[in-house]
Amino acid sequence: MNKHNPNNVRITRKYCIFLKEAKRQDESSIDGVAKAINRFEQYTRFKEFKLFHHQQAVGFKKHLTNQKNETTNKPLSKATLNTTLRHLKNFFQWLAREAGYKSRINYSDTEYFNLSEKDTRIANAKRKKPVPSPEQIIHVLENMPECTDIEKRNRALIAFTLLTGARDSATASVKIKHVNFAEQCLNQDAREVKTKFSKTFNTYFFPVGELPLSIIKTWLDYLTKELLFSPDDPLFPKTKMENNINRKFEATGLLREHWQTANPIRKIFKQAFENASLPYYNPHSFRNTLVRIGLNLCQNAEQFKVWSQNLGHEGVLTTLYSYGDVPDYRQAELIKKLSFPRTDQSPEMQIAFEAMYKNMMNKNN
Repeated sequence: MNKHNPNNVRITRKYCIFLKEAKRQDESSIDGVAKAINRFEQYTRFKEFKLFHHQQAVGFKKHLTNQKNETTNKPLSKATLNTTLRHLKNFFQWLAREAGYKSRINYSDTEYFNLSEKDTRIANAKRKKPVPSPEQIIHVLENMPECTDIEKRNRALIAFTLLTGARDSATASVKIKHVNFAEQCLNQDAREVKTKFSKTFNTYFFPVGELPLSIIKTWLDYLTKELLFSPDDPLFPKTKMENNINRKFEATGLLREHWQTANPIRKIFKQAFENASLPYYNPHSFRNTLVRIGLNLCQNAEQFKVWSQNLGHEGVLTTLYSYGDVPDYRQAELIKKLSFPRTDQSPEMQIAFEAMYKNMMNKNN
């Protein structure tokens, strides 16, 4: 059986270049697209893409629903199905406009990659994510050891994430010079820091207590005064691995190098929470924690706009929609309070509610 089709390989590579150069997608997104295309090729036994027709799309959807996740051995989630089929639909719609393919592929056949409306709603449903409380994070920091260089780095890593809400990919690429402790500011310069959408912005340390601040200050002093790191060295250096007397690799210190991926950061978080007898919360969940803190602290729209901007969001709606879920316990408290009529409502608010109500009634009529 064929393991690949040369014509398919060439046109797939051309599509990946199109996504990178024209659509400005990053490597991880393009890898996901390539994986979806390869899944489809395996199903069709590497038939030419020029032979595509809607029956292949229908058959592939059924085939995909019977596949299992390699890690969990459970059926693929609706979200995975939806993403895979969306990638393929976009690919074949692009193909239908390419020379040598547009006369062979019927554009309308690509619609057969769509999931049912029910499954699409399930795939796109917004679900609550586990979010650590500030108290839990402080508890983790208080329980982390700080004897070796590696332990100091790991503790500073979690404190830094709480202070800045930086994404793990950005954290892995931050240099010492990007942190101005006097101004309590992180300069996320996209020329050197791997920010989302290559956006450059300043993040000022969030007001989350003295302990994280103290940890970061101690870590910066240790790096620059004890280890003699330069401003261009990584803020969180890669672990140095060496062979021990038993010819096994073990961690022996720090290198003046950046991590290539964020995977080591997630492992550090997982171990830290396990050692504190708490469930694992990934680095990204700290952004949700910071949004919840902001919803409690901010007194007006301007303050929350600044809080949102500090997270790197261009609009407040991004913060609220992606991170602003109200916790269940708080939802219950607010609903119970609404059982009692308000006595302190201002006349302006009353007029606004009445105007909104009349507007809704007029639209319904």
